[in-house]
Amino acid sequence: MNLDDKSLFLDAMEDVKPLKDCSSSQWLKPVKEKAPRKIDALQLDNFLTIGFLEIVPLATQLEYKREGLQIGVLDKLRLGKYSQEASLNLLRQPVEQCRQLLFAYIQQAKQDGLRNLLIVHGKGREDRSHANVVRSYLARWLMEFEEVQAFCCAMPYHGGSGACYVALKKSAQAKLDNWERHAKRSR
Repeated sequence: MNLDDKSLFLDAMEDVKPLKDCSSSQWLKPVKEKAPRKIDALQLDNFLTIGFLEIVPLATQLEYKREGLQIGVLDKLRLGKYSQEASLNLLRQPVEQCRQLLFAYIQQAKQDGLRNLLIVHGKGREDRSHANVVRSYLARWLMEFEEVQAFCCAMPYHGGSGACYVALKKSAQAKLDNWERHAKRSR
């Protein structure tokens, strides 16, 4: 510290007075302001519906195939032939939390170029159980995503009827990579 810095510091501290008694605990705790709840930008665009729900009976297997998808893809998905690249656990979560988690999960999977997912939702013992309500909403929500090509119940070692496999569309990059791989073979 040179003389100019020292003199500037002393000038700045000229009217500062030391505290008289620092030993007592008379410090006031800062009042906690209720911080505004941070809303993820993705959640603002969450289009998943909530409202009237037709409960899917427990005896009904969850299964969906978008028009144009080959039946062989659904068969392989049903048999667990595709390796699961990511999983989401919705067990014992409130319905709104499940809605938000699923939306963020699918968006992230799409961004990461993932194709095959596992979602554990539970199934409960009664049609009106919480787990079956989540399961029923999940069936509706997955159909609302353009990216979801198909979904079906998982194999027993992945959760059986308390979980489902989800197949997403190929990303533009994956399509290009696939095209290039096949183009090289035909030369």
